[in-house]
Parts: sequence; structure tokens; C-alpha cells
Amino acid sequence: MAEASTIVFQTTLRPSFFSQNHHHHLQFAKPFRTPKTPFRCSISTTDTPTPASVDRIPWGCDADSLENAEALQDWLTKLGLPPQKMRIEKVNVGERGLVANNNIRKGEKLLFVPPSLVISADSKWSCPEAGEVLKRNSVPDWPLIATYLISEASLSGSSRWSNYISALPRQPYSLLYWTRSELDRYLEASQIRQRAIERSNDVIGTYNDLKLRIFSKHPDLFPEEVYNLETFRWSFGILFSRLVRLPSMDGKVALVPWADMLNHSCQVETYLDYDKSSEGIFFTTDRPYQPGEQVFISYGKKSNGELLLSYGFVPKEGTNPSDSAELSLSLEKSDECYEEKLEALMKHGLSGSQCFPLQVTGWPVEMMAYAYLVVSPPSMLNQFDEMAATASNKTGSKKNIRYPEIDEQAFQFILDTCEASIVKYTKFLQASGSMDLDVTSPKQLNRRLFLKQLAVDLCNSERRILYRTQYILRRRLRDIREGELKALRLFDGFRNWFKGGD
Repeated sequence: MAEASTIVFQTTLRPSFFSQNHHHHLQFAKPFRTPKTPFRCSISTTDTPTPASVDRIPWGCDADSLENAEALQDWLTKLGLPPQKMRIEKVNVGERGLVANNNIRKGEKLLFVPPSLVISADSKWSCPEAGEVLKRNSVPDWPLIATYLISEASLSGSSRWSNYISALPRQPYSLLYWTRSELDRYLEASQIRQRAIERSNDVIGTYNDLKLRIFSKHPDLFPEEVYNLETFRWSFGILFSRLVRLPSMDGKVALVPWADMLNHSCQVETYLDYDKSSEGIFFTTDRPYQPGEQVFISYGKKSNGELLLSYGFVPKEGTNPSDSAELSLSLEKSDECYEEKLEALMKHGLSGSQCFPLQVTGWPVEMMAYAYLVVSPPSMLNQFDEMAATASNKTGSKKNIRYPEIDEQAFQFILDTCEASIVKYTKFLQASGSMDLDVTSPKQLNRRLFLKQLAVDLCNSERRILYRTQYILRRRLRDIREGELKALRLFDGFRNWFKGGD
């Protein structure tokens, strides 16, 4: 997948990687929360990767290596991959992608990777004893495939998948590889920072769970020099950026060699799936391609922040129609109804501080309901539960409640929060030009410059959405106040008329 770079994970439970996702319209398989999990542990938020940790990964290649990728294509062809209308080339700034060999029509089916060339939870282990131990302990698909990938990688050339693993990036581009200080420094204004911290904590917790319950009991099968935090960060980085969910195979998650060389475009709406008639994994083009032109698929309708989180890239500002910025709304502890409001929120699975996605076109009804609850007076106590229920939207129905008597207060509350967020983005962007990178080596300097540029691109795109929201909110407030002024003038006119009649 792309080799450069509204799911919230828990930090003390590890259910995110162990559950099933039924959102088939999102092609790339992303885990989500569930209250049921066989593993549980508490972890520290101070465990962070170091740039040097990638040096301890003995497999994979540089992200722009064509030699390994071409060897992968030759190996796949020998194992049954049909002739392709695409080839691997360097694209953009030294990354790899698939480009058209000849003219490709719109509506044409491409790839047809057979299931035998796909890595899934059903794949045969080179070390079958290790696989049996994990399956006996009911380890679900995500951690199972992550462990499988490490197991096969550690066998080097003796693994069936050695050519594939050799073509994988040694350091997947994702926020998993940003240190905590880098996240704090470059993403201080964005809510994606907290998502990245939570995701990193989930990976650490998942590894700790497996180590405690399985690896430590079978050190001969899972030696720590192979199964450690660095290798698990690598394997989960691969899964986050490359694992796909195939709707026509009952939602099976899988790594699909060759297909995962395809990069993402925000202007494309074509996804991978399984074709039962040809018994291969394919995608259908939604536009024509000329020879030498890069062929794209969609990684799903994700915001720029989500694309950075998993894939390590940020689309050019204004090019992503699915882009959004998260706004965090919070109850005030000084509110005389704080306890009652918090109780209503917790009853419906929400907390006293909640993030909502903003798009250029507006905001969700759930955010408006949350704002109503925050500003509602004690006299509306009986409506607290309705507001919280709508804010949670558990039913999936877009119930658009209205409380005209507190419209102005709700819109003003959102506007104040929005403008406070804009100030944070502006301060970071103003400071980024003179930011001291504090590095001693050219290699580290290049890395920090790269991260800073990604952060600047993300913050510019998210601030743009906040500015648009600010504009809409100000117009709404102006309309409300003008309407109130007209009503007041009309009332004064009637009152004066009645006085005149007296």
C-alpha cells in the first residue's frame, strides 16, 4: 500500500485487535472496540518507539526498493499469479506503486490473485506447533496474523513467504513509529495525536498479553529475541497499512501480495474483493489508465488524519472529499447539573469529553445534541436523557432533535470551542517555521524534517475545516440574533399599537 504516510481504542483493555468488523464498505480492515476479550492488562503510556528500533528488524527492505519488489513479482508468477497489466515502478517521491503496462479501460477487472497466494488466519504455518498453540488459546485474527508474519519472517529463506516478506518495508510508515515526544511536538494541535498514542498502547498491550499468557509458557516456540516489542510493532504496522477485508469471502481479513503495492487516491472509489467465478482477488477500475500511468485503489473514505495514522501520508490540502477534523466538546465541572448530565452520557456510552468529526459541509447531529446537553439549564433536566441518547446515536438513525430556546447557547458553545482549537493550530503552524529540530545526524535531521512536514500538512488541512465550521457557526448565530431582533421589534410594534389603542 502507500509507503510514505472513528475508531477509538481503549488503553487498558486489548479488545480492538480481537474483534470482528462488519463495515464491509470500508475495504481496509480496521479493528474496533468490543467489551469482550480473552486478554486484559494495564500498560504504560511511556513505552514509545525509537528511530533506532528499526535497525533491530532483520527482514524487509527500504520502502523504495525495486529489486525486492521485482523478485516478488517473479516469485508470484511462478506460483500462479496470472499475467498482469501493471508493473512495479518508483512513483512520486521514491515510493513504489503499480503503473499500467498498456491501456486499461474503465470497468476492467485487474489482479486476480489466487487465495493460495494470500496470507490469512487459515494460512499454513512453517512451524505448525506454534500455530497450534495460538489457535488452542483462541487468539483472534489480528494478533494471530501478526504473530504468523513474525514467525515466517524469522525463518528467512526457508519460509514460503520469504520473497513477500523481503519486499515489505522494514519500517512501515505509520504513527506507530513516531516517538511520544514527536507526537507531542508535531501533533499537539490535532486529535490524531491521542489516537496515535492509544493505538501504540494497544500494540504494546497486545504484545504484553501474548507474552504473559502464551509466549512465556512456550519459550522454545516463541523466543524473546524473535517475538519482542520491536517485531510486533513492525508486524502491526504492516497489518494496519496492508490488511484488507474481503466482503465476498465472509469478511475474511488477509494480506494480499502484489495487490498491496497499489497506492491510494482520494478520487478513486474502487476496492479489493474476491471474485468467485475466477477464484481470485481483484478490483474493478473506475477510470481508464494510459501506459505508464499509476493505477490506484481506495483505502476507504478516511480523513487526512486517519490516512496519516495508518499509512503515514497526508493528501494535498483540499483534495480529499472525506477529510474531517475532530472537535472535542466537554462538560464543565462547574455546571450545577454536571453529575446529572454525566450520568446521562455514561448511560449511553459517552463521557464528559467527547470528540466529533467536522467536515467542510458541516457537523453531525450527534455533536449538536451533545452541545444542547452541555448548555441546557436545570429546567430541562427531563430532556437530558434524550439529548444523551441522540448524541450517542446507538441506533444508527439520524434523529435531529431541536431545542430552539437554547439554540444560541449551543451554537456559541461550539463556536467558542472551535475558535480555541483554531488558536492551537495557528500557534503550531506559526512556530513550525522556526522550530528547533534538535538533532545531531543528517539522517535524523531528514527524518524530523519529514515528520514536521507531514504535521504541517495535516494541521493546515484540519484548520481549513475548522475555519469553514467557524464561518457556518457565525452565520447561524447571526441569523438567530437577527431573528430574535425582528421578533422583538414586532413585539414592540404590537405593544405600542395596543398602547395607542388605549
